Amino acid sequence: MGLSGHCLCGAVKYTVDADPLLVGYDHCDDCQRQSGSTYSLVVVVPKDKMKITGTTKSFAGKGSSGNAVHRIFCPSCGSPIAHDPDAAPDIIAVKGGTLSVEDKKNLKPETEIWTVSKLPFCSEHLAKPFEYMPE
Repeated sequence: MGLSGHCLCGAVKYTVDADPLLVGYDHCDDCQRQSGSTYSLVVVVPKDKMKITGTTKSFAGKGSSGNAVHRIFCPSCGSPIAHDPDAAPDIIAVKGGTLSVEDKKNLKPETEIWTVSKLPFCSEHLAKPFEYMPE
């Protein structure tokens, strides 16, 4: 399949030469803050299959594992591109809203993570929710 996307201003582009490993809603507080929304649509892919072009910046916060989570974004427009957790070095979570229009239309979210932080007015429920990050 493969995926592609870009930030709002187009300065950062990426391709992924793989199908998603997981597509879901991430309700963690950090994703809510980074997205400015109630959750972040994440598309987890193998890190070695993603290629980012353009200048990015990152902010490293501490994840629930105690390890850093690097939040990659465009320094020009601020669009979040992905988050890269040190606790899971083989994967990267692409922010679904930055995918190409066609790729976004083909996404099928299959789960929710960090539902412990899910806001009470988010009523949509998917099969196989996880209260925290799946192990």
